[in-house]
Amino acid sequence: MEAIMRMKLFLAVMVVLMAVSAVSAADAPAPSPTSDATALFVPTAAASLVALAFGLLF
Repeated sequence: MEAIMRMKLFLAVMVVLMAVSAVSAADAPAPSPTSDATALFVPTAAASLVALAFGLLF
């Protein structure tokens, strides 16, 4: 029973992450040659934290 709930949670989080990445990828303009690419930091940090949380939970 607990494994089924964990699988549902995992699938729900994966769907949310895919939706967020699709939205951010569709709206992102091309960076200028002088940009420092700070806009990429926030989604990358969020994905890293989610990966660490799954590593600790499962």
